[in-house]
This record gives sequence, structure tokens and C-alpha cells, in this order.
Amino acid sequence: MFSRRDMLAVSAAGAMVTANAARAASFGNPDEPPQGAVNAKAPGNLKDPGPQSEALGKQFPSAQFPPATDVGGMPMDWASFNNAPKRVQNGGWARQVTQADFAISDTITGVNMRLTAGGIRELHWHQAAEWAIMTYGSCRVTVLDAVGRPYVADVNEGDLWYFPAGQPHSLQGLGPDGCEFVICFDDGDASEFNTLLVTDWFAHTPPEVLAKNFGVPAQTFARIPLQNLWIFQGTLPGDLASDRAAVSKTGRVPPHPFIFRLGTSAPAKQSKSGDMRVADSSNFIVATSIAAALVTIRPGGVREMHWHPNADEWQYYIKGKARMTVFNTGPNAMTMDFNAGDIGYVKKNLGHYVENVGDTDLQFVGVFRAPRYEEISLSDWLTHTPPALVAQHLNIDEAIIAKWPDNGPGVMPNS
Repeated sequence: MFSRRDMLAVSAAGAMVTANAARAASFGNPDEPPQGAVNAKAPGNLKDPGPQSEALGKQFPSAQFPPATDVGGMPMDWASFNNAPKRVQNGGWARQVTQADFAISDTITGVNMRLTAGGIRELHWHQAAEWAIMTYGSCRVTVLDAVGRPYVADVNEGDLWYFPAGQPHSLQGLGPDGCEFVICFDDGDASEFNTLLVTDWFAHTPPEVLAKNFGVPAQTFARIPLQNLWIFQGTLPGDLASDRAAVSKTGRVPPHPFIFRLGTSAPAKQSKSGDMRVADSSNFIVATSIAAALVTIRPGGVREMHWHPNADEWQYYIKGKARMTVFNTGPNAMTMDFNAGDIGYVKKNLGHYVENVGDTDLQFVGVFRAPRYEEISLSDWLTHTPPALVAQHLNIDEAIIAKWPDNGPGVMPNS
């Protein structure tokens, strides 16, 4: 026999179970069988007693215990320069992450390079277009365009450069402490370690042919390097005006600059929680195959839910701590953590968002193999769809939908 008190307790417990089940179904556990640590009830379920690197595991809490909303399986969208081997030479170093290292990244190869003050990345060219962002210090760049017009400029932290495929160029670190930058090639199979180098071509051309080509005696080339230089220590260049004067033999200059001051450009989108600065062929005219967005998110902010309809996104995390979830058909959803020096990748048209989960500003750059930057904001789409239609999909009152941001704010919250 149950007393009235017992019956009330049973009813209350049943109501709590029902409420918890409803909450689980609505907020994070829509699939059967239910996923996530919230559903792990068996003793020891969340232990990991096997061999492990505790330090490495702590860097990836979202992989250790993903949100209950994660489902299915997706290709790994994380890589890092932090564990990429450096090729070190006198004058600097470089490391890279290609598709061979990062299978999902079939449109972009990433390179991280350091040049000392005076360090030179020797004269060379590529079969792919080269885009770069300066993350530290200053660098002098030289390039010759396809109709023989020279360009020389100094690039500082936050600035970009872009060299179309086949256009020869050089890079040199300036004082006081050289520079560091990240390069993107518009080909996942490209390699910084396998480029067309001027020293290689000289060393593998008969001296008599060099003599005919340059109109000087063959003996002129008696001391050329027999192996390439790639990165080497040089002397600091003179002032920029002198270098520009030295190359302006015809007075012709390219009609558009090969550099762009992205870090100090006007934000394309801005709120109290962060901003976005965009460079594509509309404002960085020479960048015909690569577009980019530099995103800064304040602590607690989130890069709003969105997708890119015209290209995959290759991300480089400059500072801060991030958590990104990517959504695909299936349904599939995967959450991963990112820190400074890491690389993320999101396939074209896949929904995603990026949260700042640290206590300092988060900054990353998204790079796209496309002439234009394009995105679709989830809230922008839904607030420009008849409210009654959206309400019937989501069981949310139209009055609430009317409060959603309808301008694609970029970074939320934006109040």
C-alpha cells in the first residue's frame, strides 16, 4: 500500500524524468540512441584508463567529450603548424601543411615562414597563386607582373600580399627582428619546398647559353651557386624609395598594388562583440583567385551560424582559443577546439559557427579559393522568410522570430 505522500513522490519523480527527457530531446540529444556525456550513467563511463597524453588531451576537450549535439562521423577538420616539421636554414625557416598532411584541404596549401632581419627567400615563382598575411614584423616584397612592370613594397603586421601564379618575386625580412607570415597557395598539392628557383635554373643551364642570354662572357657565371639558396642570410636592404628607383628603368608600374592593408582596413561587419575585415577582388584588385576574411571575436562572442556558397574555407588561428562546430547532411555534426597556430577547414556550403571560449580576444583568418567573399547568414535567411513559415518549422512564436538579427551581424551577440 502506498501513502498519499508516496504517491506524490512517485508522481514528482515521474514528472522530473519526463521533463529531463523532454529537455534532453529538445536541447542536445535528438538522436537515438542518445549521445553525449549527459547520457553516460554507467559507473566509470567517462573514465579513460588507457594510455594517453594528458597534456594533448586537455587541448581538445571537445574531442574528449563532444557536445551531445554532435552526431555521426566527418573528416578531421583540424591540423596545425605547431607539429609541422620546420625546414631551418641560415636566414629563416618554413613549415607547411599540404593535402598530403591534411586530407580534407584539397583547395589550399598553408605555409608558415620566418625570415630574420636581412633573411631572404630567394627569387622564385610558383605554379600556384600565392596569398599571404603578415603576423609579425616587416618584410620587403618584390614582384614583376606579366607585362614586365616591377613592384616593390614593405609589408607589416596585418598586411596581405598576393602574387598570381607564374609571377616572379622575392621576400626579405626587415629590421629590427625580421618577420613571420602565413602563405596560402590556391592548390592543396602545392609545396613551398618545391618551387621554381632562380639559382636552380642558373646552375642547370650551360654557361654558354647563359652567356648568349645575358650578352656577357661565360666566365661571368663561374661562381654561381651550384645548389639552391632557398632561404639565406643577406644584408638589410636600403630604404624603400631607393629600391623602387633602382627597378624603375622604364617608369612603368602595375596599375594595382600587390599588397593590401587588411588589419587597418574598415570592418565589413562590426559589433561590440567583434568585427570582420574582408579582402577580395572587389577591393584587393589583383587577388583574382583568393578571398579572405579577418575575424576578431571578443570573449563570449560567437561567429554567427553561416555557410559559404562559393568556396571551401581554410582557417588560420592567430590568437585566442576557439571551438568550432561544422554541420553536414546525414545529419552529421562535429565539434573541435583550436588554438594559436592551428588550421581549420570547412567544406563549401557546410554550416558552421566559431565560439571564443577563452578570456582574451580570438582572431583567425578565413581564406577562400574564390575571387569574391560570400556567406549566407542563418539568421538573415530566416528573418527574410515569411515568419509564419519559419514558425511552423521550429515551433517558435512569430513575435520571437521578429527579434532575431536580420542584418547578418557576423559576430554575436551584437547588442
